[in-house]
Amino acid sequence: MEYNFKISHKKDEFESPDFYGVDDLLTDEQKMIRSSVRDFVKKDISPIIEDAAQSAQFPYYLVKKMGEMGVFGPTIPELYGGMGTDYTSYGLMMQELERCDSGIRSTASVQGSLVMFPIFKFGSEEQKLKFLPKLASGEFLGCFGLTEPDHGSNPSGMVTNFKEDGDDVILNGSKMWISNAPYADIAVVWAKNEAGRIKGLIVEKGMPGFTAPEIHNKWSLRASATGELVFNDVRVPKSNILPEADGLKAPLACLDNARFGIAWGALGAAMDCYETARKYAAERVQFGKPIAAFQLIQKKLAEMLTEITKAQLLVWKLGQNKSQGKATTAQISLAKRNNVQMALEIAREARQILGGNGITGEFSVMRHMMNLESVVTYEGTHDIHLLILGNEITGIQSFK
Repeated sequence: MEYNFKISHKKDEFESPDFYGVDDLLTDEQKMIRSSVRDFVKKDISPIIEDAAQSAQFPYYLVKKMGEMGVFGPTIPELYGGMGTDYTSYGLMMQELERCDSGIRSTASVQGSLVMFPIFKFGSEEQKLKFLPKLASGEFLGCFGLTEPDHGSNPSGMVTNFKEDGDDVILNGSKMWISNAPYADIAVVWAKNEAGRIKGLIVEKGMPGFTAPEIHNKWSLRASATGELVFNDVRVPKSNILPEADGLKAPLACLDNARFGIAWGALGAAMDCYETARKYAAERVQFGKPIAAFQLIQKKLAEMLTEITKAQLLVWKLGQNKSQGKATTAQISLAKRNNVQMALEIAREARQILGGNGITGEFSVMRHMMNLESVVTYEGTHDIHLLILGNEITGIQSFK
């Protein structure tokens, strides 16, 4: 596959804001992991990301490099190809990737949280040894099939199903809005058996009747690949069924992991928008002085930094909870909802500071804004996360 991305002439000089000294709460290993991913992003991704987004091309060649960097399933034990890191380290990786682009972070989130995690959590030892090392290294790319054309926020209504046939099952149905799908070597697919129970199946590329057409004409996540999964009498060996996954709780546990990474990733996008706006305001001269000297610009920057600082403390504590096995679904929902909305608002304010320049590919702000319009919807919409919190507060489920 040929890649001829234009290399940006702009040097990536990003440094993350840290107004409250949150770095003091990180271990030396966590800071080293963050630095290594930041350096990788600056060297290999930042120079081509604008052209990839403008041309709506997924830089697939980066998958192997991302595997080498260890960003795929880093919390998975080393036995299966992971790094065995803590969840704060994982979050910092996602922060650095999305600081560059939400689509690139989505590739890593899907691979680690939605493909490797369910195989590790619910798979057989044979499945773990067969698939996890190849996914961790980037030799394989995976995707996660839960959302259907007519069932987004209500995954229990899925119609994708399978029936037993000897040593195999016959899978029929379709999934929609699936990140990585057009390039995926395997898909972790959720479908109902003949008794109506939701099960997880590993569907492999090349199985007859399995296709993954790409979705085109996106205005968001243009540097990542999105597609459908279509199953037309696909024969899947029973050995590819995840033995420990039974019911909707299994895919929802995967979504918790992914939402955790999104909370950190969105913070990275917000940081990039803030830094871009701060530097621009210091250099852009109007009425004889830098626009950073004007009260309204200072107000915008002060509010941005305040929200970023709050979000940093939020995800740090959530990372502690997650590593200790204490993070609840509602806590993760709160962080995902808060941080994505915060990042979207900061992107919009930063775009205003940049004026007309803010809509061009010379700066990252408009690209972040368009990406975040997807992030605020996927892995649970902004409003669904409110209702998850509402259920936690009142004990009453309002979306059934």
